Amino acid sequence: MKNLIKTLMLLTLLAGGAYIAWEIYSRLGVDETAGRERKAKSSRPIPVEVAPIERGPIELRREFSGTLEAGAEFVVAPKVSGRLERIHVDLGDWVERDAPVAVLDSAEYEQAVRQYQAELAVAEANLAEARSGLEIARRELNRIERLQGRGVSSESQYDQAMADELAKQAALEVARAEREKARAELETARIRLSYTDIRAGWSGGARRRIVASRYVDEGENLTAHTPMLSIVEIDPLVGVVQVTERDYRGLAVGQSVTLRTDAWPDRAFAGEVARIAPIFDEGSRQARVELAVPNDEDKLKPGMFIRVSAVLARKEETLIIPQQALSRREERDGVFVVDQANAIAHWREVALGIQDGDRLEIAGEGLNGPVVILGQQLLEDGSAVILPSETEAATADGTKP
Repeated sequence: MKNLIKTLMLLTLLAGGAYIAWEIYSRLGVDETAGRERKAKSSRPIPVEVAPIERGPIELRREFSGTLEAGAEFVVAPKVSGRLERIHVDLGDWVERDAPVAVLDSAEYEQAVRQYQAELAVAEANLAEARSGLEIARRELNRIERLQGRGVSSESQYDQAMADELAKQAALEVARAEREKARAELETARIRLSYTDIRAGWSGGARRRIVASRYVDEGENLTAHTPMLSIVEIDPLVGVVQVTERDYRGLAVGQSVTLRTDAWPDRAFAGEVARIAPIFDEGSRQARVELAVPNDEDKLKPGMFIRVSAVLARKEETLIIPQQALSRREERDGVFVVDQANAIAHWREVALGIQDGDRLEIAGEGLNGPVVILGQQLLEDGSAVILPSETEAATADGTKP
């Protein structure tokens, strides 16, 4: 009985070992077959599309959005209070420098001028009287001095004449001061009267500007310095854009730019960088850049939205590829360059430069021949490829590439 059990156990172990051996053999066969298939597949030529590597100029162009502002603004405001009698200009009117734009009721200021003219006349009369009094006092002093020389006049009479002469001299000085005061008050009254004729007296810039806003109407009682009109300079205009740190270093004063606006979508306007802020806004991390924009045709207006195009860098002679040719392998940038004689693609690591749309500047070694722009995700260094012309020929023959 024991021998029978031992025999059965031995047979069972032999059967299990045979099964395990068969499974190992089968799997090794499958893996070997799959490996041969993968190898065959990897060695099979891969259809690709290629593009030539160009050599020529390339630009780094950026577009910024911003707003047009007036080149300068002058706010017309009266220097004195009064009722607005007339206003000569309105919204959209052109105004010359120092031209009259409004008139205040001047009756009160005219009356003040007449009053101070009368006060000046009184002061002139008082001055004349003081001069006459001083002349009389001097003659009397001279007479007392002569009498004293002959021993006829007393010392007290001389002292009294001297005091009287000094008093008349002081009275003359007071009269002169009162006349100057009256003259100054009259001049002030005349100046205030002139302020009722309100003029557009800006300084600097163009001699001709346009009325951008009107804030008052005829008949209103205005206080001094109440804004009446906004007169702006629109040639040149100022374009204002905000730039990031990345683009900041590519801009310089005097640099040419082009502008476009929705009002004139088919027209490009010229401008140049006029001022660059030396600091960045802490909130937006951007810097203000101001552009000088000629506007001699009066097509552009303050407040318009603009798109500004500027060239931040330029290379005159460099290697350029389509952007779709760029690939990444092991965190490195590169391209597949095709050896057309042997139909083999070689991986070449490259350094990237300026990008202009879908054109990309590159630099590196072994960049001879066309680069793969479609199908590179299937390639490895040394992969066989089929170029478009070969693919078309194979299809025409009825064979699969």
